[in-house]
Amino acid sequence: MNLFLTFFILGIILLFYKIINPNKSKNKNLNKFKNKLQSTQSKIERIFLREEEKTYSNPQIDINIGIDESEINISRKSNIHRARLSKFKKSKLNGEMIFQDDEQRIYKISNGKKVYL
Repeated sequence: MNLFLTFFILGIILLFYKIINPNKSKNKNLNKFKNKLQSTQSKIERIFLREEEKTYSNPQIDINIGIDESEINISRKSNIHRARLSKFKKSKLNGEMIFQDDEQRIYKISNGKKVYL
């Protein structure tokens, strides 16, 4: 009888604990995931990712790298440019179409002639 009574009291205490503190029993990783998806920063990052995906998939889109850009942006844009050269063998950078031949040499066409860079 004493054993039953102790388990019964422990069960009631556990039940009250769950009622009083329901948030602590939820999965914290799930809450982080929900908050990240609903944040405005996440929405802005997704827009930039879609824009980068468009730029990566079309070598005709011009990539402009300016002097006043941050090092992170320059690195990101140059990586997109190199990836397009590897995939399509051509990429437009600062208004000039740049090509890559089968021997991995990079050139541009100026006045109908190949100018290797």
